[in-house]
Amino acid sequence: MKRLLLAAVAALAPLAAQAQERASLRIGVETGPTSLDPHYASLITNVAFARHVFQPLAEQDDRQVLRPAIARSWRVVDDTTWELELDPNARFSDGRPVTVDDIAFTIARAGDVPNSPSSFRYATRPVQAVELVGPHTIRLRTNGPVPLLLNQLALVMIVPKREGLTTAAFNDGSAMIGSGPYRLVSWQPGQPVRYARNEAFTGTQPAFPTVEFRPIGNAGARVAALQSGDVDLIEIIPPEQFERFRTNPRFATAQSPSNRLIFLTLDSGREESPHVRAPEGSPLRNPLRDARVRRALSIAINRDALVSRTMQGQAVAAGDLGPAGYFGTSPDLTPPAFDLAEARRLLAEAGYPHGFAVQVNGPNDRYVNDEQVVQAIAQMWTRAGLQASVEVKPRGVWLSEAAQLRYSVNLAGFSPNPEVLGMLVTQIHSWDTTLGMGTANRGRFGNPEIDAMIQRASTTMDDATRERLTQEATRRALRDETALLPLYFQVNTWAMRQGITYQARTDEMTLAFSAGRAP
Repeated sequence: MKRLLLAAVAALAPLAAQAQERASLRIGVETGPTSLDPHYASLITNVAFARHVFQPLAEQDDRQVLRPAIARSWRVVDDTTWELELDPNARFSDGRPVTVDDIAFTIARAGDVPNSPSSFRYATRPVQAVELVGPHTIRLRTNGPVPLLLNQLALVMIVPKREGLTTAAFNDGSAMIGSGPYRLVSWQPGQPVRYARNEAFTGTQPAFPTVEFRPIGNAGARVAALQSGDVDLIEIIPPEQFERFRTNPRFATAQSPSNRLIFLTLDSGREESPHVRAPEGSPLRNPLRDARVRRALSIAINRDALVSRTMQGQAVAAGDLGPAGYFGTSPDLTPPAFDLAEARRLLAEAGYPHGFAVQVNGPNDRYVNDEQVVQAIAQMWTRAGLQASVEVKPRGVWLSEAAQLRYSVNLAGFSPNPEVLGMLVTQIHSWDTTLGMGTANRGRFGNPEIDAMIQRASTTMDDATRERLTQEATRRALRDETALLPLYFQVNTWAMRQGITYQARTDEMTLAFSAGRAP
């Protein structure tokens, strides 16, 4: 009998291990957060991790449409007043209810975190007051009409009010108290992030009670980890591997068009640019200030070749700031036609018949095939008569140097939120810290007339009028001025072992609560 019992226990052991494995979800991601402080940096990766532990007032679904979170409903009272009905059952993981004081504290803190490399001030600055007007009703009063207020605040996570709250307190875990679906178990920079279900969460509980995010920067290594069973789900599949996963019965895939535009910023603000020289290497007055040169550089890029060859079909060529159908896009803003002869003519007309030397910068670990894209663009520009060189760096160094304006030409990516207007405000408007506009305008492009259109659109509550102003400003910026060079929109991809599902998202976030079990 004892021998039979031992045999039964031995037989059950693998089943128990398999059950435990199914209860946990292991996700291979390109990178982990730079900080657990949900207000430290308005980077999509940081926001994605923060959404596991915290909630915003209203959140965006997989197509970036607003849905209830801490706020159950909302309405516009007038041009400067938003009224929100809070969920009376919203609780932090320590059991405390979410109060108006927590919301006011969050909005005051989020735009003023010391040493933030990418502030949330653009989202919080318009809010002048947070008022309690009923047991669970608050009003947000703004300094003017802000039609995208709740969409901007959808990236700002609500934290409990606490005096002297620091980024260090989040990073050591002591301040990681949120109302989201998970609670933090452990994290160290560069190491996996582990979460467990937050039993105090009042929404739908996630399918997996525990989850581990493993940072695997190398795409090939992520693929190998999924194939070997070391992880259950991975993001950002190399284009050449996606079809193999899609047709393999051991795996499942998910994909979605992205709203992230991959583009080139051009230094059009300085008289001399750090990586632009005459062909023989002598200093040169910055040719990127000339709209004809910028137009020449744009049409010297074969976007169809970038999409079909470099991205192997996992992208859509771009001529606008948002993908087709996105609010504020214009059907007539199609990708600029590749025209090498016209590019050379424009360069000669602008005074550069023999071209000039230029360095193209970018990351080598931030976007899909980013280094290959930079190399391809440099080769295309060489055919147009330029002496184009390349320098790529890891994302941390690249992001810091781009913010310090060390580049003349830089490969970048940005997702408007959730309208093209979000792109205009951050990337096209003149850099203006007082207005909180142009905060990511790395080329320092500026045009007063376009600025005026953007400012009008930013304060227009009527959708039809705001869309018309957005379209006009975009046409001026891209068609007339070539303020930046749109290249393509990425296609977001995920792969997972059979038995797991994933709700693909336009915003690129990999969220454990978007994963489920196949029926």
